[in-house]
This record gives sequence, structure tokens and C-alpha cells, in this order.
Amino acid sequence: MEELVEQLDINQYLPVIIEGATNVLLAAVILIVGLFIANRVNKIICNIGERYQRLDDTLFRFLGSLGKYVVLAFVAIAVLNRFGVQTASIVALLGAAGLAVGLALQGTLSNLAAGVMLLIFRPYKVGDFIGAASQFGKVQEIDLFTTILQTFDNQQIIIPNSQIWGSQITNHSHHAVRGVDMHFGVAYKENTDQVRKVIDEVLANHPHILKDPAPFVEVETLNNSSVDFLVRPFCEGEHYFTILYSVPEQIKKALDENGIEIPFPHRKVIIEKEQ
Repeated sequence: MEELVEQLDINQYLPVIIEGATNVLLAAVILIVGLFIANRVNKIICNIGERYQRLDDTLFRFLGSLGKYVVLAFVAIAVLNRFGVQTASIVALLGAAGLAVGLALQGTLSNLAAGVMLLIFRPYKVGDFIGAASQFGKVQEIDLFTTILQTFDNQQIIIPNSQIWGSQITNHSHHAVRGVDMHFGVAYKENTDQVRKVIDEVLANHPHILKDPAPFVEVETLNNSSVDFLVRPFCEGEHYFTILYSVPEQIKKALDENGIEIPFPHRKVIIEKEQ
């Protein structure tokens, strides 16, 4: 009699045991397959960034991690669903939590969005000299939230990406050849052809100034007390600042040697004496 009762108890719980074991087995399979797919998605996305040089690795590593965790989130929901957990409430809770976090981190998310755009469109890269957000320097690092610049006086400036993406960006390193604009004034009595000849000689003797394209030297403005020349030599981008800070002194010395006056602003005052 007791054996019959035990047999009946086993038969009663056997479907439950089989169902539980099946759910555990299926959950394990879903988890293993999900982990494989998540890692595969991450690897595929990262490989895309490595395959093309114009694509930024940082962005694709982030996108790969994002894709991986999105897959894992669906895997977790599927596993819980196998055990009879109502996942609709969990999804709603996660959505509400995500909204709250998003509202709390609006500034951070705007930097993230700007960082993604900068890494996709790449208006500048590491090593470029740029002017952005009222700052100027050499780009040391670009990440998803900030851009780090190194200034000429060796300061580190960390700029939120949202400030850069929302303002004008000047990339001084984009083109291999650059023009260097300089202005020089001479007295009205001086012969402009002679002045141009002196300036041309200085530019022709400079080792970093290119012959092609040829330097531009022309009268730009007739000021109150001077005739102003616009001087624009061309050079490789790496020599831009060398020329900008060396040529003015050389032109000044050359003008002095040739007796050409560089005037300073002055005003003529006439005093009439009463009779």
C-alpha cells in the first residue's frame, strides 16, 4: 500500500519535474547561444572599424559593446520568460529607469551624441591643429565625451564634445599646403614696385616657402598714413608657424636695409595764430 502511494506521488510530480528540467535546459541553451551571438555581434562591429582606416576604432568599440549588451538584455528576458516570470513589467520598469537616467544625464548624453557625430564625420583627427570652442591646440585624444587639446604653452585643455559640435571648427591641418597671411605697411613716398621686390627676395630665400604656388604680394589697403601690403607665402602645414613668426622680422630688416620707411600712425595738427 505504501509503495502504491509513493508511486502515485512520483507520478503526480513527474510532469512538474520534467517541465522544470526542460525549462532549465532551454534556458541554458538560450543563454549559451545568446552569449555566442552577443560576442559575435561585438566582434563583427569592431572588425568593421578596423577594416576601414577612415572609420574610428573608438566609435566602433563603443557600438560593439552597445550591440552586445542589447543582445544580452533580450537573452536575459528570454531566460526569465522560460521560468514564467512576467517580463512585461520588467521591460516597463527598465524603460522608466532609462528615461529617468536619460533626463538626469542630459548633458552627458549630449556630449555622447556629439562624440558619436565627431567620430563618424571626423572633421579632425588626433595630431591635427584645430580651433574650436574658442580654444586652439593640437588634438591629443578624441573620445565619446571629450576632446583633449595640447596648447603651444604645453597646457592640456579638455573640451566637452557638445561644445565643439555646436560651434565652428577650424582644422588648420586639413590641407597639406597652407597660405600664411601677413600685413606690412610702408610710407606713401615709397615706390611700391621696390617694396614688392624687397619682399619677394626675402620670400624667395626662405627655405620653407614654396615656389609653387607662388607667394602673393600685393597692395591691399591705402590707409591714412601707410600703404599696406598683403603678403601670403605658401608652405607645408608643418612649417606654418615657423614662417608666421620668422618672416615678419626678416622683412622688417630687409626694408630697413633698403631705406624703406615703415610708418607709425600719426596725426597732423595745424594751429592757427590769432592776428
